[in-house]
Amino acid sequence: MTQEQIKDRLIDLDSVVATKFKGKKIPRWVMRFLKRFIHQDWMNSMLARGYDGAAFCDDLLEQMDIKIEVEGLENVPRDGSRYTFASNHPLGAVDGVALCGLISREFGPMKMLVNDFLLYLKPLAPLCVGINKVGAQARDLPQLIDEAYRSGDHLLMFPAGSCSRKVNGVVQDLPWTKTFITKSVETERAVVPVHFIGRNPGRFYRADWLFRKFLKIKFNIPMLFLPDALYHAQHKTFRIVFGKPIPSSRFDKSRKPAEWAAQVREQVYQL
Repeated sequence: MTQEQIKDRLIDLDSVVATKFKGKKIPRWVMRFLKRFIHQDWMNSMLARGYDGAAFCDDLLEQMDIKIEVEGLENVPRDGSRYTFASNHPLGAVDGVALCGLISREFGPMKMLVNDFLLYLKPLAPLCVGINKVGAQARDLPQLIDEAYRSGDHLLMFPAGSCSRKVNGVVQDLPWTKTFITKSVETERAVVPVHFIGRNPGRFYRADWLFRKFLKIKFNIPMLFLPDALYHAQHKTFRIVFGKPIPSSRFDKSRKPAEWAAQVREQVYQL
């Protein structure tokens, strides 16, 4: 990999800010603080190692000394079926990285439907389908999702659409959207419930309460804390539990798709 290729993979906060806030001058001390806060140098040291896709996932976990305990893989047959892996989303980064690497190794080619922070990790691009709901791409969102479900790849979905929050004192996903149900039925994919057990540092949830609940700011401010949460996941152990696949035929018209989504969410937390 050439130096130019390596440079293209790195996070450059100056460029990101210049693109997002055109014409606005951000004080240098603010930029220095933000770079430290998102651990830009540390993150770039991980991105510069030259791995892509599943190999990047495995290398990142190894470099961060993160251990993953896995249960229930025997529940998921390797019979040529295409699966929709539906998981809770407690961490926002490590859970996506760990599941991408694991599903790729155990079940074959896969894609993760993802937005927000993980899109900035360019080595993950071969495994991702970006589904940002803002900007020009939003117009193509239905087609992107449809193409992903009709492909031969397994799919990893986080139906909450964002990482878990503290709700009534308990860290849990927000309500799951119904898309993974409707599209799995439409394309005859079995849904595999996945429970990723872990949580972010306490200040992530405090920031969420401050900005989203107290100040009523709609912008996803806690997303800015995800790089810091990724950094503090070093040297930790997380657990993943796989449930038995649910045939798409199970999601019949006896319930609305949103009700089926809520039931699968409940089943995930029971694993």
